[in-house]
Amino acid sequence: MLSAILYPRYSVLIIAVALFAATSCQQNSHINAAKAKSNTPAVTAPANAEQADTSSDDAPLAHFKHEAFNEDIDDLPPAIAQFVPGGYTAIDTATGDLNLDSWPDMILVLKKNGEDTTSDVSEHPEKRPLLILTGKADNTWQIAARNDNVVLCIDCGGAMGDPFMKVVIKNGYFSIEHYGGSAWRWGRVTTFRYAPADAYWYLYKEGSESFHATTDPNKVTTTIKTTKDFGKVRFDEYDTYKED
Repeated sequence: MLSAILYPRYSVLIIAVALFAATSCQQNSHINAAKAKSNTPAVTAPANAEQADTSSDDAPLAHFKHEAFNEDIDDLPPAIAQFVPGGYTAIDTATGDLNLDSWPDMILVLKKNGEDTTSDVSEHPEKRPLLILTGKADNTWQIAARNDNVVLCIDCGGAMGDPFMKVVIKNGYFSIEHYGGSAWRWGRVTTFRYAPADAYWYLYKEGSESFHATTDPNKVTTTIKTTKDFGKVRFDEYDTYKED
């Protein structure tokens, strides 16, 4: 069943943050990530942008379109596509054992259609739901959890554009990777772990790195927070938009 629903995703960007050993892949250079993503502009203007009506201070904003890092996934199998609400499209998937029952599970990251023109990071960020689907022995799926505040919006990455990179699953853990900034770059990996006693997922670690891309890219500040810092946080209660 795994081969029937797994779609390999090849990331063109290596994120700046080291993934935790229990949850993700090999650590990569933040400098490579900065160089790779800096080639993609945060927003693009139409060819006739110079002719746009500028009679109002707000008018030009309607002509800009945010660029998404991940492409739309339009070929989900029907058994998975049924969980995508109307008006939304999947932009990332990951498959693995999320609840340690040996059956393959899946994470879907969704976007609201039209987010590239309607999202406003300051006033109205368009939320991107993350769905946890657990697989059953009869080859069916069910939604085990959902959080609309764990994946950042399309224009939440500053000058670097869309900050969402990917989601990774490994043996009851899953991590969400973000990368963004301008001259000051930042990366973040948020990791959740399954608790068998509660049959649910809780925040496990949150790691971040920052550096200045032009003045001193090799001087990296790293911060790692654990349950000693944030306590017991359920997956569905985590809010990346909430200020510390």
